[in-house]
Amino acid sequence: MDWGMKNRLAQIIKPNGRCMFMPIDHGYFLGPTNNLERPGETIKPIIEYSDALFVTRGVLRSAINPDNSKPIILRVSGGTSVVGGDLANEGITTSIKEALRLNVAAVGLSVFIGSDYERQTLLSLGKLVDECEEYGIPVMAVTAVGKELEKRDARYLALCCRIAAELGARVVKTYWCEEFEKVTNGCPVPVVIAGGPKFDTELPVFEFVYDGMQKGAIGVNLGRNIWQHPHPVAMAKALHSIIHKDATPKEANEIFNETKRQ
Repeated sequence: MDWGMKNRLAQIIKPNGRCMFMPIDHGYFLGPTNNLERPGETIKPIIEYSDALFVTRGVLRSAINPDNSKPIILRVSGGTSVVGGDLANEGITTSIKEALRLNVAAVGLSVFIGSDYERQTLLSLGKLVDECEEYGIPVMAVTAVGKELEKRDARYLALCCRIAAELGARVVKTYWCEEFEKVTNGCPVPVVIAGGPKFDTELPVFEFVYDGMQKGAIGVNLGRNIWQHPHPVAMAKALHSIIHKDATPKEANEIFNETKRQ
């Protein structure tokens, strides 16, 4: 592994081997979703708890302060929307030259395995890896399922993660599921846990993150369960304690409640 690749991975994965990514890329298919109408303002109080931001180039340029930013994972896929025919019909939207120009630590794209666009998105991943390896940029593959959330089981997600790793992704983002160890055991590169739609209460979030970490994940890529929460700072601090301080769900819940009262 070249120095540049090692350096960029070290920016997003901390020395303890853990990471807490903060995604604010949702507007690329959802538009101005709740609490993310002004992304720069949304992340100000919680950015200190993130190790990297997952963001599109438009929001990066317009809303993120270049003088005081976290490492950037640049969303480079898109082309569909929540009102379109199929969220899986994505393509590459951002060039590697643009990623270099923006001085990003990594790039990310979605792959939709099992969809009508499986081949298309996997070929995009392979092409992106070819280009990024040439310049020492890690690729994070996002094992997206579009609107088909029922696909979130261990057998399917293990298949997705392994294929993404086989095609050269340096990190894979996937959903938590029961028997999550089957996903991580079959994936030869680091796995981070996606959050998905917002939960109604806090404890289930702490529980699935803790379980995923115990079963081999290196961290999370959680957005809506933090910045759509009425107490985003408390959520961010509590989740950070699980990832970087090995807090249990009960301890994280105590941290949440204590921070909420401040």
